[in-house]
Amino acid sequence: MKGFTLGQYYPGNSFIHRLDPRAKIILGILAIVCTFLCKTLFSFILLFALTLILAILSRIPLKILLRSLRPVLFILLFTSLVNIFMTKGENLLFEYWIFHVYEEGLWNALFMIVRITSLIVMTGIFLTYTTTPIALTDGLEQLLSPLKKLHIPVHDFAMMITIALRFIPTLAEETERIMNAQRARGVNFSSGGLFKRVRSLIPILIPLFVSAFNRAFDLANAMECRCYHGGEGRTRLNVLHYKAADFIAMILLLGIGIGLFFANRFTFGGMIR
Repeated sequence: MKGFTLGQYYPGNSFIHRLDPRAKIILGILAIVCTFLCKTLFSFILLFALTLILAILSRIPLKILLRSLRPVLFILLFTSLVNIFMTKGENLLFEYWIFHVYEEGLWNALFMIVRITSLIVMTGIFLTYTTTPIALTDGLEQLLSPLKKLHIPVHDFAMMITIALRFIPTLAEETERIMNAQRARGVNFSSGGLFKRVRSLIPILIPLFVSAFNRAFDLANAMECRCYHGGEGRTRLNVLHYKAADFIAMILLLGIGIGLFFANRFTFGGMIR
């Protein structure tokens, strides 16, 4: 978990950093939709190119973006193997005992890797890396403000999401420190069977839960000492305003999504079944 970057804000002054947080939330949703619209090699090439362009525009170092993929490496490997060995097709490439590898399975594995990678990188660029927790809270609250008429605590909901994102890297660092302390006491997390490894996690989970609750109590006390009682009656230091760049970015990404949908007509190189 060393180098865990999910939920961390990277300061900058790029084009994406300057976008309105409400626009970036909408762009993040559109990016998720774009990743699931792809079905063919041509559309996935366009999706990969879109991910690279966003990474360049955000001016976030590549190593930071790649670190965000560490927690899902197992998922990438597992889904790739499932697609390779479980997908049936017409072009058999390899056969041994009960294992059959088809060309369609290789294409599906490649598509899944590109899809998951683009999904994590693009949502990270729009939501966490280029948006501060305070701006993200304001954007979420204003986008969900119509729900206040249904007596839904929109401000509290937005605050909880933001705090959860903020404390992901903090809890990751705390887990790393606890594991190092347990290793210094002779605990081995990498040997033995499955049940032994699960039991060895107990000395990590208990102090991690205790630390998480202590942080929650400290945060609650700090908010109460600052007279925080929710969003009712509160004014804002920075009032959000849409700019022309926000509408241009949303229209462009919407157009790209429509283009990806029609790009599925070009089926050369394989298609997800």
